[in-house]
Amino acid sequence: MTRFGRAVVAHGQTFEVREYPVPDPAPHGVVLRQELAGICGTDLHMWQNGIQGEMALGHENVGIIEATGKEVTKDAVGNPLREGDRVIFQPGTPHGAYGFKTNPDVAPHFTGGFGEYIYLAYPDTCVLKTDLPPEVAVLTEPFTVGVHAVMRGRVQLGDTVVVQGSGAIGLVTLVCARMSGAAKIIVIGGPAKRLELAKRMGADVTIDVETVRTPEERRELVMAETPQNGGAHVVFECAGFLSAIPEGLAYVRRDGTFVEVGNFVDMGPVSLNVNQLMMRRNMRVEAIWGSRSEHFIRGLPLLERNEYPFAEMVSHVLPLEDIGKGFDALNGTYRLGGEVVIKIAVQGGE
Repeated sequence: MTRFGRAVVAHGQTFEVREYPVPDPAPHGVVLRQELAGICGTDLHMWQNGIQGEMALGHENVGIIEATGKEVTKDAVGNPLREGDRVIFQPGTPHGAYGFKTNPDVAPHFTGGFGEYIYLAYPDTCVLKTDLPPEVAVLTEPFTVGVHAVMRGRVQLGDTVVVQGSGAIGLVTLVCARMSGAAKIIVIGGPAKRLELAKRMGADVTIDVETVRTPEERRELVMAETPQNGGAHVVFECAGFLSAIPEGLAYVRRDGTFVEVGNFVDMGPVSLNVNQLMMRRNMRVEAIWGSRSEHFIRGLPLLERNEYPFAEMVSHVLPLEDIGKGFDALNGTYRLGGEVVIKIAVQGGE
């Protein structure tokens, strides 16, 4: 008997929940019963731009194996897999990406994370078994972005680091910088509840953009917290706002590094003085494109140590039919139901 499940379809700035038949997996495929799917800044930026056509969004996921193809016996590091195991997966593959498929009415269905199921149909999908609780496991994909960013930033023991942005990517980048030996970490963001969590996750200094409103004021505060008022060794732009780029470049000390993390979606050009902000500082500039299987394999064991209050990052869990409320909150006040939003996850089903 054919089973059916629900999945969210996005178009423009609207969402619709539809029913599709749950597929039987191909020999290399895996069907997951979705537990949680995080709303990513990439999802938000695509929605802000208006999604062309129809798309099955969602790529930050954790789920339970419902069925596997006959060729699937182990995860990416050799752990045996069976029905009932909790797993996470890398959304990008050599054959396509989960969470970005257009024409979702065309089979195979359930290619995005906002649904009751997700079908891992692409060959060579990096799947990893985990015993983490779902509210932490759902953070694996953003955590791997932090791993990638800090590896590219080459944070060294004793560095002073600035993280722009106190959303999920900023918070996990903060943790990865601390793990890599940063001596002082300054987080610039807001609202205040996000910055309180940043403190518990290892930030030494926080600057609230809701109260310190100009780049000039923020720069004065940042520089005062750096060695000889000379700037940070490494700056990570994790906010995803174009205006944060020239502001962040101005925080970097001579011979320092700037890492662009937040602009995964094309939000347009930015104007800056290359000579003053970059050349005269002898700066190294890096930009990362998501994460790869290497970062999942490196990052998951660190996340599984669960030494930081990761579960507190998931401030809201919404049913599929309320997903629009989550996007609206992230697009405006960062508040939902009277409470500050940190990370919103969408529940797959009962």
